[in-house]
Amino acid sequence: MAARKSTKKPNVSADELKTYYREMLLIRRFEEKAGQLYGMGLIGGFCHLYIGQEAVVVGLEAAAEEGDKRITSYRDHGHMLACGMDPDGVMAELTGRAGGYSKGKGGSMHMFSKEKHFYGGHGIVGAQVPLGAGLAFADKYKGNGRVTFTYFGDGAANQGQVYEAFNMAALWDLPVIFVIENNQYAMGTSQARSTSTPDIYTRGAAFGIPGEAVDGMNVLSVKEAGERAVAHCRSGKGPYILEVKTYRYRGHSMSDPAKYRTREEVQKMRSERDPIEQVREMLLTGKHATEDDLKAIDKEIKDIVNKSAEFSKESPEPSLDELWTDIYADATDQQSA
Repeated sequence: MAARKSTKKPNVSADELKTYYREMLLIRRFEEKAGQLYGMGLIGGFCHLYIGQEAVVVGLEAAAEEGDKRITSYRDHGHMLACGMDPDGVMAELTGRAGGYSKGKGGSMHMFSKEKHFYGGHGIVGAQVPLGAGLAFADKYKGNGRVTFTYFGDGAANQGQVYEAFNMAALWDLPVIFVIENNQYAMGTSQARSTSTPDIYTRGAAFGIPGEAVDGMNVLSVKEAGERAVAHCRSGKGPYILEVKTYRYRGHSMSDPAKYRTREEVQKMRSERDPIEQVREMLLTGKHATEDDLKAIDKEIKDIVNKSAEFSKESPEPSLDELWTDIYADATDQQSA
């Protein structure tokens, strides 16, 4: 079983570093704005923010190619933005408006973009894992060389359906990367209290699936591990497991006060290991960007996010005529799938 914890930083260009900085900052600012709108009562239901985990999806998207697929859980806004979905459409869906990706009928946990090969956030814990294996099965059947990134958390890693999916993926050599976004607390129970193994990726050994743990607070480490996983899957060797050890700064959802950990713990992570600050420091110390350059990027991102918030407020409520639409795939969708 291939098991490694890499500390080596791959070489990247100044432009790549700026791209990662910008993409992570977009997710951070977007989620902060979503939290504000939730507090104002403009977003209802559950809302799970991705603040702190930005390096995971940005690093893995940097390892993906056009046509690769992704599917995830309900903590999904960051994944949508990282794969190129329009912030206006994402925010409008959060506020339940017709301009949203699911026309205001899905909300935070249920968005989808066929164009961006994003096959949804899913509200049932672990339910997306066998679906991700199914997406990979379709690609293997078609022989198109695509890879599917199937994301789930440390809490979902204890679901039985995850291991059923592991078994099928290994049996059929499916091109699927199982990404465990281990933010250490699942919904509110620490990994040490809920999970018998300190490294969850090692569970793949029972199925002959190789994998590794990676520092999920370092976007370059995630990208490097993602490239290894993609190369493994694309070469026909079957599935791969990446346990990306990360940390969320907010509670499980906006309704979670997160009293199961101390403020000092969160602040220590923010001050010492924040993924965005790490890249910011690389840009400045490497003289790839000045403080003014980074301020300009921040202003650009804030303008994008503020625009998305205004769009979400101005977009109309869904029409009652839309109630029964988008339930079944039409013949055109089925033929082009």
